[in-house]
Amino acid sequence: MIELKSPAEIERMRTTGAFVARVLADLRVKAAVGVNLLDLEHHTRTMIRERGAESCYWDYAPSFGRGPFRNTVCLSVNDAVLHGLPHDYVLRDGDVLSMDLAVSIDGWVADAAVTTIVGTPAEADVRLVRATEEALAAGVEAARPGHRLGDVSAAIAEVARDYDYRVNTEFGGHGLGRTMHEDPHIPNRGRPGRGLLLRPGMTLALEPWFTAGSARIVTDPDGWTIRSADGSRTAHSEHTVAITENGPEVLTRLDDEG
Repeated sequence: MIELKSPAEIERMRTTGAFVARVLADLRVKAAVGVNLLDLEHHTRTMIRERGAESCYWDYAPSFGRGPFRNTVCLSVNDAVLHGLPHDYVLRDGDVLSMDLAVSIDGWVADAAVTTIVGTPAEADVRLVRATEEALAAGVEAARPGHRLGDVSAAIAEVARDYDYRVNTEFGGHGLGRTMHEDPHIPNRGRPGRGLLLRPGMTLALEPWFTAGSARIVTDPDGWTIRSADGSRTAHSEHTVAITENGPEVLTRLDDEG
């Protein structure tokens, strides 16, 4: 079931989205050579606690994970792309770090992810990150009233094709609002003109993620961290988007995105 949100409810999600964006922007600055992933996790916990917010990840126990997730942010390094379990790892020069955060404030959720390159960036990694960001922008642009869900998925996949990256459809975007995961599921590949009709009041998390090589994925022994099967680098970008009468509105826009 898809719950349409009122303008007032979207405004409350916007408040949460602004906080999520601020935390991710802070983490992006702090993610430097020599910093431990656990330091980023504890910094996130502190910011959430001081805001009086709630982590959507803490105690999260979906069917694809191993037991409850006892952290507040997903931190995925290099060939890891999704659900990265924060652990005792010190960031190195050239590491590609994806950070995914979902938070609830006063009962309303926002979810976003960014990928940053620590220290000296390799050209191939910059290209990969840029592709996910462009795919996200294309997906947002397609998320308009009267369009179909397949239009959003196809817009994301078209950018992947332009960059010659393969698309995995096991994990993708999703609805959200009162909870982190609501209907519908939004694959990163689809057919234009197909699928659910988009209506004002829908709120969606769009999240293209690409690998530089194989689209196959594997899960770490920790039961959470998802990696490219061939060890290739990965990147992940995500925004919470509200569909309004005037078109899509990004609720988690970062300060440097304009």
